[in-house]
Amino acid sequence: MSQDTDPMAEIRASFFIESEELLEALQDGLTSLEDGDEDGEVINVVFRAVHSIKGGAGAFGLEALVRFAHRYETALDEVRGGRMEVSDKALKLFFQAADHLSDLVRESRDEGELPTERSQELLAQLDELIGDDGEDAAEEEIDFQPAGLSLDLDLGLPGLPPLDLPVAEDAPTEAPGFNIHFKPQLELYETGNEPFQLLKALHELGDCEVEILCEDIPALDDLAPEKSYLAWNIKLTTAADAAEINSVFEFVEGLCTLEITPLNAAASAPPPLDLSLPGDLPPPPPTLPDDDDVPVMAAEPAPTETDPVPVAETSELKPEPKAEKQTKAAGGGKQPAAKSVVRVDLDRIERLVNLVGELVINQAMLSQSLEQAGLSPHSDAMNGLEEFQRLTRDIQDSVMMIRAQPVKSLFQRMSRIVREASSAIKKDVRLITEGENTEVDKTVIERLADPLTHMIRNAVDHGLEDTQTRLDAGKSAQGNVRLSASHKSGRVVIDVSDDGGGINRPRVLQIAIEKGLIPEDSNLTDTEIDNLLFLPGFSTAKEVSDLSGRGVGMDVVRTAIQALGGRITIQSEPGVGTTFSISLPLTLAVLDGMVVEVAGETLVVPLNLVIETLTLSDVDMDMIRPGVLSIRVRGAFVPVFDLGVALGYREPLEDNSGCVVLLIAHEDGQRFAIMIDDIRDQRQVVIKGLDENFYRSPGIAAATILGDGQIALILDPTDIVHQAGNAAPLLDPALVSGASS
Repeated sequence: MSQDTDPMAEIRASFFIESEELLEALQDGLTSLEDGDEDGEVINVVFRAVHSIKGGAGAFGLEALVRFAHRYETALDEVRGGRMEVSDKALKLFFQAADHLSDLVRESRDEGELPTERSQELLAQLDELIGDDGEDAAEEEIDFQPAGLSLDLDLGLPGLPPLDLPVAEDAPTEAPGFNIHFKPQLELYETGNEPFQLLKALHELGDCEVEILCEDIPALDDLAPEKSYLAWNIKLTTAADAAEINSVFEFVEGLCTLEITPLNAAASAPPPLDLSLPGDLPPPPPTLPDDDDVPVMAAEPAPTETDPVPVAETSELKPEPKAEKQTKAAGGGKQPAAKSVVRVDLDRIERLVNLVGELVINQAMLSQSLEQAGLSPHSDAMNGLEEFQRLTRDIQDSVMMIRAQPVKSLFQRMSRIVREASSAIKKDVRLITEGENTEVDKTVIERLADPLTHMIRNAVDHGLEDTQTRLDAGKSAQGNVRLSASHKSGRVVIDVSDDGGGINRPRVLQIAIEKGLIPEDSNLTDTEIDNLLFLPGFSTAKEVSDLSGRGVGMDVVRTAIQALGGRITIQSEPGVGTTFSISLPLTLAVLDGMVVEVAGETLVVPLNLVIETLTLSDVDMDMIRPGVLSIRVRGAFVPVFDLGVALGYREPLEDNSGCVVLLIAHEDGQRFAIMIDDIRDQRQVVIKGLDENFYRSPGIAAATILGDGQIALILDPTDIVHQAGNAAPLLDPALVSGASS
């Protein structure tokens, strides 16, 4: 890191990263409310997320963001206080406000143009939701200063009227505020935080009187430049509540000693009153609370000369664990070590992944060299090689764990797409998500956003019927789009499904013929008709809209998914719905592979797809239909595909005796087998993409460099089987030339 790096820029960047996490929590809470979760803690989580964003934005002077978050927070506080119910209208507005808050955070981060018109529109709707004068009433409640009061005290004595005690109009009233004691710890400076910025943020909340405490500064000979000696006492006069004060210090919590008490705590008790009564009736003992009984913000024992003033907090200020943590900091007690988190640029991780890939290749080269040298398996060199291999695998697994990210953030983005798309075409649509914690390579997640957006919009626009059509079909008025992720057979499978009318196959076939995409006399199966949707320029939309109709969509989706080493399939049932399944590799860096030989060529098959290996004899093979061989595996017939023939390396063998069969598992549970000549090795291989320099060939996922420097193709067996019906070999350039155009 450069020494010229601006610490404030780093803190600002940290704020926006934290804001992304808070926005994720906000979406989770709103989704729980939509699902009918009536737990009061859910709305507290939503409120705290918006409040924390507002507090952080205030520290950096992001006025538009603060203004919108404050009004949004006010509406949420009405729900939290039980003064407003979460109706469907309110929930819809809360989702829209959350989406807009995300836009404001992003534009503030990128220093772009803020959508002020949209802000005003949503603020007007929030004001209407909580009442036209909701904001004004809140301000009046804060700024109200009584000019003259009459205090009625009912002493509870029979026959005596309440006492009328006048309060002078010019009675001095002390403005609300707080006394704050702030002493940074060394870790606060080490993380790039600046006390000046915190004091500046406090000053923006009201009038500050700051006193710097220098008592702990030692003599010059004992002064250590890396230690923290200064502390501050701040008298803050403000109408802000304790939650806003605490939010200023949210990013340095646990890195400082912080004590916050109300400014008028000592003066908050009523003055003693002269309650002497006329006549012979003795006055009752007054029951007014004394100074020690006055509730401030939290009941605490009176501090001694040696005890620090305790931190005053309310139950809504912070969750319990954080409140305890701060109290310990104020009391000087030893805090438990917090879990450290380091944020690293993705480019640095990519460089580390590439270095791990080179390490894997060099380990394979070293392994092959020692084997060719004829060393004993029990020699020191071979034992050291085994340890080297184990360490290499541990390093590779650790790096892959760093890159792995749950798909939750991607799914939340799709929630917004559904809301905006359904609103644009006046449909009532709900997104149901499953498997949000499924982890995928971060690069895969980023590159999957655009194709998934296309698919979600298509599901809303084309897949789901309009409301009246659904009601006529006996369905609910609200359509459902389901987005799920799971791990199957060592791959990540993402399904996008809807409960609409399914694919209208006769219409799809007619459109394909009219556009000249297929001959008029084509006789296609249902699966082949469904796959016509992936042809360039194909569209079933009758007119162009903001969502669809321009013939750009599913072909782009398939191209993007194939570029990730994945594939996409369709399953549709008329009147029931359609499901698009995306199958992707777990990572784009390193995989465990089986090195095989076919017709003198060296190939690699992903090991996680291989269930079992078998050696063939003539009696093992059967012909279940012309041109399709099968093998019996524990009472079940499994189709067998000759890999050499499918790839165009050779003609079909007259005698398959001695060949090896790899039993492969498909993501949907089906099984098939591919026939090879021999198995050479099993090892980790580094994935090298071919898309930048070569056209994409069906059945070929990528390439790798073996230990002897030889380049070997990495196969996609499922794609090979899907293409096996073609008469031409898969590697025929004439067959795949269209893929590169």
